[in-house]
Amino acid sequence: MSAHGHVDLGHTVAGWTGTTLALLGCAGAGLALCAGWTPGIWAGLGLVAAAGLVTWPLHLAGWGKPSGPRPASEWDWRTRDAAARTGHANCLGCRAGGARRAPAALETAAPPIRV
Repeated sequence: MSAHGHVDLGHTVAGWTGTTLALLGCAGAGLALCAGWTPGIWAGLGLVAAAGLVTWPLHLAGWGKPSGPRPASEWDWRTRDAAARTGHANCLGCRAGGARRAPAALETAAPPIRV
C-alpha cells in the first residue's frame, strides 16, 4: 500500500492547469535569461502571472477545491466542487470573486466574538 494512499493531495483541474502554466512560464523565462533575450523573460513572467489569472476562475467555477481535506469520493481530479457556487469559508479567492460569493462564504465561517 502507498504511504499516502489515504491522503487528499488536492489534485484538481485548476491546480494542474495553474501548475503547468507556471512551470512553462518559469522554464521559458529561465531559457530566455540564459539566452539573454529580454522579451522572452517578460513573456515567461507574463505566463506565470497568467497561470494565476486562469486558475482563479477555474476555482470559482468549481474545478478547484476548498481548503482542508475532502471526502474520499471527491479525490479524483476530475470531480467538480459543488460548494464553489456559494463560495468557500475563509477563501481569499472566493471573497475576491465578488459580492455574491462573499456573504455565503462568511456565513459558514466562525461567528464574530461579541464583547
